[in-house]
Amino acid sequence: MSAARPDRADEPALEAGLERSRGGFMARLHRLLGRDTLDEATWEEIEEALIAGDVGAALAARVVAAARRRRDGLPPEAAVRAELRALLAPREADWEPSSAVAGQPLPVLVVGVNGTGKTTSIAKLTARLEGRGRRVLLAAADTFRAAATEQLRAWAERLDVPVVAHHPGADPAAVVYDALDAASARGLDVVIVDTAGRLHTKVNLMDELAKMRRVIDRRLPGARPEVLLVLDATTGQNGLHQARAFHRAVELTGVVLAKLDSTAKGGIVFAVEDELKVPVRFVGVGERLGDLVPFDPDAFIEALFAPGEAAR
Repeated sequence: MSAARPDRADEPALEAGLERSRGGFMARLHRLLGRDTLDEATWEEIEEALIAGDVGAALAARVVAAARRRRDGLPPEAAVRAELRALLAPREADWEPSSAVAGQPLPVLVVGVNGTGKTTSIAKLTARLEGRGRRVLLAAADTFRAAATEQLRAWAERLDVPVVAHHPGADPAAVVYDALDAASARGLDVVIVDTAGRLHTKVNLMDELAKMRRVIDRRLPGARPEVLLVLDATTGQNGLHQARAFHRAVELTGVVLAKLDSTAKGGIVFAVEDELKVPVRFVGVGERLGDLVPFDPDAFIEALFAPGEAAR
């Protein structure tokens, strides 16, 4: 399986998921960049359109300045498009979630605050991996909310995958240890860990996540766990504050951008990748289990710049 280039079946889903963005800030951007002449005032409007799309003020200014400095003969829209593409973090051409330790499961820690769509994203990722022949076990390490464990159990039953859970208030790191043991014993491929979703300002939460990393290092020496942050695309620039805090605490390896279909401000992708220098691995483009698609930078740019209904 390759997650760097979407399956052809994923491309229409990605394009459909960006329809609000194309009809929102991108429609305005198309109109501005399509003018016969672009004076200073128009470039300022282009910068404002990027800011309105959640690219961020400083980043929008950088993109516009770089596009105007180009001397390669590209027309304005192509220049802006190229500068936006350059913001996206480098990634392996054939990336897929796989274990660094032969014969042992890959641990995937999924982090994020409550309400971002974290547990639903876990379910979607599980369905995607299982559909590609990867055997998954879920670990209910959000032991502080009984409802979180029950929600994960329900998803596990629906997806027909095993789940490891302890009593409410148990040590989350112990859940992770037991989940790794269970997955190793059963010869499973991936352990996806649902973590507590309390506010990123809570220091003890970050300490708990760091403890989980240490447990993984002890139980699976040489393992390189994936640490995926689920961000709600509709929170825009506010999500960057969460991202910075989690990245400092647990060294994120990737981002899952949930609810991208629910925002007209898809520019948050550029802000996230430029800020963290960490790739967006998946984007949520709908409510169905199959609506989590791998993030491919070129396909994203192409879908974002495709004419939206408001621009046609």
